[in-house]
Amino acid sequence: MNYSYDITNFKETFERDFTYINGFMRTVNRYAKRPALYCPIRDISLTYEELNAQVNKLANALAADGVKRGDVVLYSLYNSIEFALCYLAPQKLAAIHSPSNYRLAPGETAAAIEDNRPKVFIYDADVKDATVEALKLSAYKPSRIIMTDITGEAELPEGHIRFEDYIKGKSEAEPVGDYETDAYTEVTRFFTSGTTSRPKGVPCNNINEVLTAHDNIMLFPLAPVDVTMNTSPWFHRGGLHMGGPCPTFFVGGQIIILREFTPKRALQYIEKYGVTFAVGVPAILSLMAKVQQNLKADLSNLKAIITMGSPLEKEACIYFQQMLTPNICNGYGTTETFANTFLRPFDLPEMAGAAGRSSIDDDVRVVKLYDDRKAEPDDLVADDGSEVGEVIIKSIAKSAMCYINNEEETKEKFYKGYMYTKDLGTWDENHYVTIAGRRDDMIVSSGENIFPPQIEEVLNSHPKVADSIVTGVHDKLRKESIVAYVVPEDDSLTAKELSRYCAQHPSLSTYKCPKYYRFIDEVPRNATGKLLHYKAKEQALEDLWDGKLIRSRHDA
Repeated sequence: MNYSYDITNFKETFERDFTYINGFMRTVNRYAKRPALYCPIRDISLTYEELNAQVNKLANALAADGVKRGDVVLYSLYNSIEFALCYLAPQKLAAIHSPSNYRLAPGETAAAIEDNRPKVFIYDADVKDATVEALKLSAYKPSRIIMTDITGEAELPEGHIRFEDYIKGKSEAEPVGDYETDAYTEVTRFFTSGTTSRPKGVPCNNINEVLTAHDNIMLFPLAPVDVTMNTSPWFHRGGLHMGGPCPTFFVGGQIIILREFTPKRALQYIEKYGVTFAVGVPAILSLMAKVQQNLKADLSNLKAIITMGSPLEKEACIYFQQMLTPNICNGYGTTETFANTFLRPFDLPEMAGAAGRSSIDDDVRVVKLYDDRKAEPDDLVADDGSEVGEVIIKSIAKSAMCYINNEEETKEKFYKGYMYTKDLGTWDENHYVTIAGRRDDMIVSSGENIFPPQIEEVLNSHPKVADSIVTGVHDKLRKESIVAYVVPEDDSLTAKELSRYCAQHPSLSTYKCPKYYRFIDEVPRNATGKLLHYKAKEQALEDLWDGKLIRSRHDA
């Protein structure tokens, strides 16, 4: 291609220097003496200068173990200082850091180890037993296994080394060696949340990492004076990348580490440490709002709360605005593409329930549904807020547009620059997208397509309902019947009462009313707060056979 100017200098400089770790080092140089993160449990605060020194100690320890470009450092850690070091240190060596869900079963962790073949594996002492079992099950054995322990009291398994011993005596200077990297180098490897199948490896290159940070900086907007706290685990993209280490360290703000969430602790941290941006899923905000009614913590420093993972229902939004902050934001996206639509405070509560409009650098569309093929990216449904189609996302800034070692899934999900999400939705004339559910979760009853989120929103609006999940179960006559699993807010709640409520609700057609109910203690969710409808569907079939479902009195 012919250009109007000589692109050589720009291309070479961009490809060589447009990396996340370069951005982090600019922050270290600018804000060396300013606080980077604080751990209240351990009462440890690190400035950017001190953080970088600890990062270098870990990087030099990893280098001594032969970690180099393209090697994987897999870690299963709670939100912690060690997590932050594991995020940054491999990048100094052009290696790949890969956070893993510490809640996984041993077999699942073993699969992650086998799939990623990490040279180094780092885990938290609180998941020691599951980790030891996973390592036994895994056919691949990492060269180095390291345990972090905030108490210092956990017994060390044979052959493992404590984190503090691993970095003890290592240099605080920048690693010396040939660690060539560039804008396209993979730096981060996430795993999909596994809402429908085995988790897949999702790579993020330096361009993705930098522009994900920029995305937060623009959307919040985030500044060096800000203090962030993510109530979710950092091991998923919404934890690390939404108000977590990635954007906060890039811009020069401070992180307050919330190791494990409790609503009271989260509220106390916001008040005590002057948190300006808090992040959490709607279910977590609901718990915080309930506690805040009595606690009445001073949340005046909050500029906004950003929520994600599931739609923000209107009544819940108003409740959060009243109890926590009037400035609520809601994002929708995927592990593969990050946050791709956004509702800002000026959109709410009017547009609550919608996922929002496309983020600044993204293109989110709703295309038609076909049984035998993908719709083309320009084969759009009507922008009437009614016709349901598949949500597709173009996010070239924040997505490498592939899976690791999974060509089949890559070909299935990515097409002509778009990710085909399998999420179903509508959009209106202003291109506000509303998620109707997942293609796999759709209930087909008596020839009608029914989407669980609409029914769940109605159920959750009942004053005696704390939470709910809706699915379908096999029915010879209808093909599927609707089952509602409900977490009661009040023990006096009955299926008869819910049945009458749904039948009389103006937003719910008769054919969308649940045929069966069952009361449960907790709905199944993944780490990002998304409802696991496939788990509910499996349970519904079992419960139907066992006679545990309560039939609706209004069912015809």
